[in-house]
Amino acid sequence: MHGWLAVLVVVVLVALLAAAALIALPLRRRVLARDGGLFECSVRLKTATPGAGWVLGMARYNAEMLEWFRFFSYSTRPRASFLRNEVRVVNSREPDPVEAVALYAGQQVVELVEHVGSASGGQTWEIAMATDSLTGFLSWLEAAPPRPPGL
Repeated sequence: MHGWLAVLVVVVLVALLAAAALIALPLRRRVLARDGGLFECSVRLKTATPGAGWVLGMARYNAEMLEWFRFFSYSTRPRASFLRNEVRVVNSREPDPVEAVALYAGQQVVELVEHVGSASGGQTWEIAMATDSLTGFLSWLEAAPPRPPGL
């Protein structure tokens, strides 16, 4: 009988840990939303294969920074950050059919370039967001203080 009790305790502990892990994701989203507007936003982290490398996530912008977080993560630290005065939009397009499978429905792909003097040194990023979110993002970018010449 002792053996069954130990198995039952282990099963209950595993179930509690699984429940805690599932509850933690929505709680994390709620915590992230406290510090700025949070919206669904995917980022293309790997560009070696055309149309692949997209990671689902959420982004928020505050006074001067856009922060991107992986959707399936417990971290409250952003995976990527973009300073408003160091980034500009160079292209916007519909996702191709291969990309559309990996993205949320109705998202637009936006190509961003960071200022050469930034920490990323002129890196190009592709992000995808819903049309409404894109409108808000572009307004946020346009409301930035004037950029230095050459950006």
